[in-house]
Amino acid sequence: MTATSISSSYNRLQGPSGRSMAAPMEQGLVDLLSQHLTMEREASANYFSIAIWSAQYELRGFSKFFSNESRSEQEHAARFAEYLIARGQKVPLQELPSPKQDFNSIEEALKFSFQIESDVTTSLQQIYSMAERSSDLRTTVFLDPIIEGQITSEDEFAYLLGKVRFANNQPSAIIIIDNDLNNGILPKTNVA
Repeated sequence: MTATSISSSYNRLQGPSGRSMAAPMEQGLVDLLSQHLTMEREASANYFSIAIWSAQYELRGFSKFFSNESRSEQEHAARFAEYLIARGQKVPLQELPSPKQDFNSIEEALKFSFQIESDVTTSLQQIYSMAERSSDLRTTVFLDPIIEGQITSEDEFAYLLGKVRFANNQPSAIIIIDNDLNNGILPKTNVA
């Protein structure tokens, strides 16, 4: 290889950010990854809002649980940003809508949260499918552990929602669940 061909080859392997990259990415895949990053940030804001709502109603265990979930979603967003940067892409941050702040019950808050988790799972599946169609092995390898963690998270929310539904808004039962959350006993799931 001549110096000229190495130089022209190097210039082709720069992403939109100007950073070197080993392989190009389809724009549609970049767009889905960016949208997912926004979805994770939005989930974080909603969980933080639920943590505050829970604290206002003296549900400290639920508040602790949702505070942890909020931080976790923020970490997920950061992972997607880091991945896009590593692949030479720009990471534009989109404006987020205000989070939902009022709920009639902890069950309603958990139903809302479970829907968020379900939507995140669907988004990850769409990204994975597009990565497979475009033969982007780097992205599928990146997504594998994230999808595994997401399945566990969705199961934890389903389990917690089931416990709260079974409590049937009985204050004493909700307090027991809240205490278990505060002590780190819940959620326990059976995902293999």
